[in-house]
Amino acid sequence: MRVNKIRMRETVVSYTFLAPILVFFTVFVLAPMMMGLVTSFFRYTMTEFTFIGLDNYIRMFNDEVFIKSLINTVIIVIGSVPVVVFFSLFVAARTYNKNVITRSFYRFVFFLPVVTGSVAVTVVWKWIYDPLSGILNFVLKSGGIIDQNISWLGDKQWALWAIIIILLTTSVGQPIILYIAALGNIDNSLVEAARVDGATETQVFWNIKWPALLPTTLYIAVITTINSFQCFALIQLLTSGGPNYSTSTLMYYLYEKAFKLSEYGYANTMGVFLAVLIALISFAQFKILGDDVKY
Repeated sequence: MRVNKIRMRETVVSYTFLAPILVFFTVFVLAPMMMGLVTSFFRYTMTEFTFIGLDNYIRMFNDEVFIKSLINTVIIVIGSVPVVVFFSLFVAARTYNKNVITRSFYRFVFFLPVVTGSVAVTVVWKWIYDPLSGILNFVLKSGGIIDQNISWLGDKQWALWAIIIILLTTSVGQPIILYIAALGNIDNSLVEAARVDGATETQVFWNIKWPALLPTTLYIAVITTINSFQCFALIQLLTSGGPNYSTSTLMYYLYEKAFKLSEYGYANTMGVFLAVLIALISFAQFKILGDDVKY
């Protein structure tokens, strides 16, 4: 009887400590998610709230701007996620064996854009891409690569790729830090034993280091994918989706419909679609990389 009372008291105390975060999660995360799902079946505007079933979903897949935004988002994901993973791994592998000062310097350089405010980063890149006085045009013209200035953010041929480049510079900092930490957790005795047995550096990497780095790689791939799908701030601050929606993403188009045109129901429909899409891709990444992960 006394044991049961002690267990009950421990349970009550545990849930008491959990209560604040559970309330916060319910009110600010779970409830808005459910409201978004429910209102995606309504024509929900500033003046109307009418149930329309699947009409918003049908409209979404017939919306040319939505399809264009989806394609742009997929291009951003495909263009950024593999580059972030492989570049971060390359930099981490090259800098791990350096001395402490050199390693810290590289970590500082690559991580600086991550902790710098989005507005500050945007201002710098806007100056770099400026068609008249930007340093990028100046360097390329000086090197004879281009003959005339390019409007990097105003030309639909270049605008999306210009955004991807900025996204890459702000996305590699954390993965590099994580990879360096993961390399430090590898049992060095296994590496030395393999080298004594005549294994090449390539064999050491693929047979010893890479399996140990798979959990970190899986985390980086999933987080980078989610962040790429949610790309919004750069679009909002630099191009506003232009020119002619050539840089519009799902998140920006959702924002435009919700907060500029007050079509909340339709915007929530796109939000539900985006959440399901991210969940499916994350699940696929776990199936592809997760089966070989040993924690």
